Amino acid sequence: MTLVRAARDGDEAGMVAILNPLIHAGDSTALTTEVTSRDLCDWRSRHIGRNAWHVAEDDTGLLGFQWIEPHSGLPADTCDIATFVRTGLSGTGIGSALFSATEHAARGLGYRYIAAVIRADNTGGLAYYDSRGFEDWKTWDDAPVAPRVMKRFAL
Repeated sequence: MTLVRAARDGDEAGMVAILNPLIHAGDSTALTTEVTSRDLCDWRSRHIGRNAWHVAEDDTGLLGFQWIEPHSGLPADTCDIATFVRTGLSGTGIGSALFSATEHAARGLGYRYIAAVIRADNTGGLAYYDSRGFEDWKTWDDAPVAPRVMKRFAL
């Protein structure tokens, strides 16, 4: 059974184990350099009181994670979202479970919108955000690494 909970200290190693294989695959994230547990700890400590991090886990360990936080390129009422699911587990409901917790957290933090910036060639990511009710908002054709589609979800 999958459990979704707020991320806590000590989850970083599991998050690294999910994220680095995705970075190495090179087709679903704009990140190009491996991350460390320290990186994720630092990221989690940004925007305290305006961010929310959730993990999905079962008895085998972490299955995925998702976070929201403000971004300088977005309006103050809009948070940015990032979602990562262990390789081979896409389409199994992990992202849906994470988003339920994240949507609730975003409302509690007073956001009006959640924005997702997805590589235009990441068909799985685009489909995931579409299935959650995100709508096309903008494009970022000259983004580093790959062009991006920006989607927005109204809370």
